[in-house]
Amino acid sequence: MTENYAPEENAGLDQLASVPENRRRELLKIMLAGSVTGMAIALPGCGGGGNGASATAFPATGGSGTSAGASPGNSPPPASPGAAAQKISSFTISVLPDTQFYPRYASEKMGGLYQKLYSGIDPKYDNPFKTQTQWIAQNAKLLKMPFTIHLGDIVDQSWYYTSEKSTPWSASTDLVGNGQIGNGQVTKEWELASQAMQVLEAAQCPYSICAGNHDVGAIDSDMQWGPDWGVGVTGFANNDGYQDGGSHRVGLFEPYLQVFPAERAKRQATFGGRHVSGFHEYHVFEAEGNKFLVLSMSWRASDDAIGWANQVIQANKTLPAILVNHQLVGIGSDGKTAADTAYSNYMWDKLIKDNDQIFMAVSGHYHGSCTSTKKNSRGNDVYLMVVDYQMAYMGGNGLMRMFEFDLTNKKIIASSFSPWVPLKPAATLNEFDAAWLSDSNQSFTLDLDFVRRFASFNPNFTVPDGSSDSGLTDAARKIILTNYSQPPQKAARLPTSTEDYPKVGSTLAHWRFFNASAADGDLFPYQPGQQIQDSSAGGKNPISVNTWMGSPGDLVWSTSHHPLSAAPGSLRFLNATKTKSSYFTTDQNSTLNVETFPSGYTIEAFVNIDPGFDATTNGWMGILYRLGARSQLPGFGSGEGDCALMFAFSNLMEFQWEIVPVNQATNLTCWSGGVSAGQWLHIAIVNDPSASYATTMYVEGAPVLRNNTNMQGIQYVSPTQQIAIGCGQWAGNMSTGFLGSIGEIRIVGVPLTSDKWLTARAT
Repeated sequence: MTENYAPEENAGLDQLASVPENRRRELLKIMLAGSVTGMAIALPGCGGGGNGASATAFPATGGSGTSAGASPGNSPPPASPGAAAQKISSFTISVLPDTQFYPRYASEKMGGLYQKLYSGIDPKYDNPFKTQTQWIAQNAKLLKMPFTIHLGDIVDQSWYYTSEKSTPWSASTDLVGNGQIGNGQVTKEWELASQAMQVLEAAQCPYSICAGNHDVGAIDSDMQWGPDWGVGVTGFANNDGYQDGGSHRVGLFEPYLQVFPAERAKRQATFGGRHVSGFHEYHVFEAEGNKFLVLSMSWRASDDAIGWANQVIQANKTLPAILVNHQLVGIGSDGKTAADTAYSNYMWDKLIKDNDQIFMAVSGHYHGSCTSTKKNSRGNDVYLMVVDYQMAYMGGNGLMRMFEFDLTNKKIIASSFSPWVPLKPAATLNEFDAAWLSDSNQSFTLDLDFVRRFASFNPNFTVPDGSSDSGLTDAARKIILTNYSQPPQKAARLPTSTEDYPKVGSTLAHWRFFNASAADGDLFPYQPGQQIQDSSAGGKNPISVNTWMGSPGDLVWSTSHHPLSAAPGSLRFLNATKTKSSYFTTDQNSTLNVETFPSGYTIEAFVNIDPGFDATTNGWMGILYRLGARSQLPGFGSGEGDCALMFAFSNLMEFQWEIVPVNQATNLTCWSGGVSAGQWLHIAIVNDPSASYATTMYVEGAPVLRNNTNMQGIQYVSPTQQIAIGCGQWAGNMSTGFLGSIGEIRIVGVPLTSDKWLTARAT
């Protein structure tokens, strides 16, 4: 979506669905890129037949009538003049990507953030997870949807099962009936997740489920999740004990097995069986007269589990197979380019390449959305797809994936959308709320001649006569977008000069890291004490370079900058590690060192994370710190080596704002979602005393989900402990320098609205 696009309220469905996501959403990794009545009988299939009966009404969406049009590439070819239009034989399956933040932030322990942020929403839809499964249940028949896939990371903090006193599932569990779906009585993370999936059970809509790394290995274990075999890992040996049944997980209390035991899975008519560990399962569903196998593998499947999976495929050797893995293919730093991982290569060699029945594999875990194609040992294509929206706006914003299998036109049509966004109160919607995603990595079409592709193992696979006049993707789009108006986009005004930004009172410091007289690539003068001036009125707080941890060449002038920054350049911080850094500090007598921010504050920064960022080497790198270990503050223990103010970048590529308030002996934190390296980002952190000292972090203008309240002021350890830019500190020792570019940092002693930020213009 262009920055200045503002559709009319009566815009057609085509217009709404084809609006491209704006650059801000891409940077945010909305990928586009911030916690049932038991039945004695098996549940039959859901939505597998018929020719599209009416859907149950879904609040604020739904509606009837013909679609205003189809997305490019999604419609069947036009009929020849005088010929009857060809009926379409197709069905859909829905995919729930990592839902982990939905139950976490809807839980009582986190203060019911979704319920508070969207207090006007119908309580039956007051968190995105519950809304997703209700949308599936209410529309499965219309969309001919016989099956749903969950990609794992069902919850975020599995270890809270014990402290929250969660109740295990049993045949009598009822978290949906008797009005409980909308009365707010389900408040525990695991039970909220269980409730959401129970919606499908109550509607007799079968699903597969698997455990992600956040769902396993946390109770009575010294290792929370185990290693993440990600992009760049050169070797993989699946014998380190972290896989299911491995030494690190033997005898652990596994909440996943309490909430989603085999007994629960067996109640679905599609259920085929589980691995002895209880972590992997398979289902067989029927659609359009053909049967399909879904093989769902949890995080870090053992070699024994992979052997079991091979046996399942052999026992169902005529069935096309969809492989589900929590973690498989990786994603590059742009959030949309597929990348092999050590684990995906391992699974390819051990399970995928020699099983021709596996024609597609879907996984989550890695933040973003991508698709790649590989040839198996028979020379046939296997589509490998990742979809994970957990680091998007509002923890995922209810985004999910649907695949339409159009047998008639030999296509798999992927679409990504949010059934939750259209239900939000209109007053809460903003430019980051997208109901239907249209970028090429979000909504796309894959060519697949089903009969030819499956011929080697199922020569009897058939394409029946069609029963639908139009595609099911169009029907889903109509349900989502009818009666929904896309929020208007704010117009972006580029700066016309270096001074084209709002000058505001109460500015305590403003550092602009550019040199108009330097050529791109020139070295920063590398002498101790070389300064970056404070451009605020009075200029009382310049910062000086520290060189004892660094070396010449670590700081380089650049003309690169954020397009909305009036500073026409930046300073690159290179070669930084946990023990090497060139950074800046305020003077020892700077007033910033003792500023407690009694009237609130606004901290802004333009930063660009270097594409070479490595979680092991650069994780938790410092952007802006107030030096001095908080162990020296009253009420803190000797092991508290962190500082009283930390603006850092985590090993998960999240921005962290953590402070010690003046009235509490504790640390409080705001977190962004994961962001992409190699992109300019504007971060604003606003503390408002008039709203219970609520602190909100904004990334590219979008408020993040994981904010905090009661953050009154900021403590300091001693007047001589300085502010550091470009490096962190722990236990009094400088540690982990910033790797990337900084354009501007501004500190204001009052909360500012966005029209006063550095991204706005002077007039």
